[in-house]
Amino acid sequence: MSARMHLSPAHGAHPRDPSDEQLAYAADLLGLLADRTRLVLLHTLGRGEADVTTLTETCGAARPAVSQHLAKLRLAGLVTARKEGRRVVYALPDGHLRRLVSEALNLADHHLGSQPASPGVIAP
Repeated sequence: MSARMHLSPAHGAHPRDPSDEQLAYAADLLGLLADRTRLVLLHTLGRGEADVTTLTETCGAARPAVSQHLAKLRLAGLVTARKEGRRVVYALPDGHLRRLVSEALNLADHHLGSQPASPGVIAP
């Protein structure tokens, strides 16, 4: 096995075969995560609550784009929002999602640390 293919064993692997419904939900979820801006937003919210201004500064996208991404994440039930005066404060209430984002970034770190970076390419 090459260094590029060496991954640590999964901890807490799913104990049984997933249902079709679970697979469909997981595919939809991973599809939502397959956007760099949304991944940055979720990673940032994994550290704590933030408003749109803070999230816009963090991810470097235009405010309207950030608002659209947040709307998609809210619609999917992945983030929550509450009013605080005139601001809307967003949060990532699900520890599972926080860990999923963290693990995806850990995998990227492991992968990129063992070979030269190739933007947008995941080696088999």
